[in-house]
Amino acid sequence: MAHPSQLGFQDAASPVMEELLHFHDHALMIVFLISTLVLYIIIAMVSTKLTNKYILDSQEIEIVWTVLPAVILILIALPSLRILYLMDEINDPHLTIKAMGHQWYWSYEYTDYENLGFDSYMIPTQDLNPGQFRLLETDHRMVIPMESPIRVLVSAEDVLHSWAVPSLGVKMDAVPGRLNQTAFIASRPGVFYGQCSEICGANHSFMPIVVESVPLEHFENWSSLMLKDA
Repeated sequence: MAHPSQLGFQDAASPVMEELLHFHDHALMIVFLISTLVLYIIIAMVSTKLTNKYILDSQEIEIVWTVLPAVILILIALPSLRILYLMDEINDPHLTIKAMGHQWYWSYEYTDYENLGFDSYMIPTQDLNPGQFRLLETDHRMVIPMESPIRVLVSAEDVLHSWAVPSLGVKMDAVPGRLNQTAFIASRPGVFYGQCSEICGANHSFMPIVVESVPLEHFENWSSLMLKDA
C-alpha cells in the first residue's frame, strides 16, 4: 500500500500492474530525454553570440521536427495500445464476483456460489485494532484465491461509484443500471487496499475496498465457513 512521502506507484501485485509500471518508466524516460534536449537548445540559443541567417528557412530542421515527434508518439502509442488490450482481456475466469456500490459501502456477491455475499463497511476509527489503517480497513474483506483469474462485475445501486485497487491495476466505474466488468490475477498473497474513485456524495471518502489474496486451500476453507454462517 501507499506510504508517506512515496514518489512512485505502489508495488505491483498483478501482471497488468507490472506492465503499467514498465510503461510508466518507458514514457517517463522519453519525457526526460525531450526535456533535456529542449533545455539544452534553450540554453544554447540564449547563451551564444552566434546567429544563423538560415534558421527561419531550413528544410532539414523542419523535416527533423516533424518526423522526430511522430516517431516518439509511435514509441509511446504501441506499448500503450498493447496494455489497453491486455486490460480488456478476460480469459476463462476461475471466480466471478459482483461488486455493488452503495452510499456509502460496497456489497459483494460470489456468483459461483448459491448464497455467498456480504456488505463491506469501513471500520470507524475508534474501533480499529493496533496495526489497522484508518479510513482503509473494512469489517469484511473481499477474499480471492491467488494466481487465479478473477472477474469482477461492477455496478451501483444509487449514484456513480468507482471500484479501484491501485496495486492490482484495477479501476472500473460503477454505474447504476449498467454492468461493467474487469479482470485481474493476484500474483502473490497479501492485503491490497483501494477506495471509491468517483465522487459519490458526503461520505465518498469513507467507502474503502480491501482485497485479500490467499492460497486456494485457504480460500476454500474461508468460503466453506462463510456458507455455513449464511
